[in-house]
Amino acid sequence: MIQVRYSTSPSSAETATTADLRENFLVPDLFVSGEVNGTYTHDDRLLIGGAVPGAGELGLPAWSDVLGTQSHLEGRELGIINVGAPGHVVVDDEKFELEHLDGLFVGRGSEVTFGGADAAYYFVSAPAHATYPTAALRHSEVEPVALGSAEAANERNLFRYVWGQDVKTSQLQFGVTVIASGSVWNTFPPHLHDRRTEIYCYVDLDEQDRVFHFMGEPGATRHLVLRNREAVISPPWSIHSGAGTGSYAFIWAMAGENNVYTDLSPVALEEL
Repeated sequence: MIQVRYSTSPSSAETATTADLRENFLVPDLFVSGEVNGTYTHDDRLLIGGAVPGAGELGLPAWSDVLGTQSHLEGRELGIINVGAPGHVVVDDEKFELEHLDGLFVGRGSEVTFGGADAAYYFVSAPAHATYPTAALRHSEVEPVALGSAEAANERNLFRYVWGQDVKTSQLQFGVTVIASGSVWNTFPPHLHDRRTEIYCYVDLDEQDRVFHFMGEPGATRHLVLRNREAVISPPWSIHSGAGTGSYAFIWAMAGENNVYTDLSPVALEEL
């Protein structure tokens, strides 16, 4: 199943009800055993999804009625991160074993199959103008960037899987940020990406825990409450930051006009 989301304006978010915000920006129910589910947003034409193979194997759907192509990656490139137990992904005829939080970049034109009884895959695709090679991205082999501090309750490790260097892509960037034990804040102080859309998927939360995700223009912030394995769309005009009630990580993915990783605008706390 796939859903379609349309672009929204900053003014509509400022006056929206909680139900309106959840309908437009929150992406729940991606991960259902035996299914592949997706959400397509007109913000930079990003598509996110969840695949939970269970006892069988699942192919990456074409979703031709939305994408207008015969196969999903006919004109797109793909990022995958395993958020469950170990499993495997087959790209054309090559099999990749993925541990928890291992990633995979898949270039334009490939066919993809998901496998693993207890695996769960989060994926994101974006339009691509060229074809780049498939690349395995082992979480244990990615050098983290240490950010924040324990004193500010925002200590975290940023794992850049695909970020405009090393792995070549048309525009897709993605990675994982892991919040340190005892810290709660992510991406704080916040920032904006005026030329790119970013999507967060919060993972590794305990069942009873939640993340309070902040969005909106700096001077008119709103919030959403997210459970484990729920995602939130951040348009270019919106900040994206949050605080959790327990330990967690989040997968970030971006696409847009400018694929320079540092293309962002910091937001001072005085502006919030």
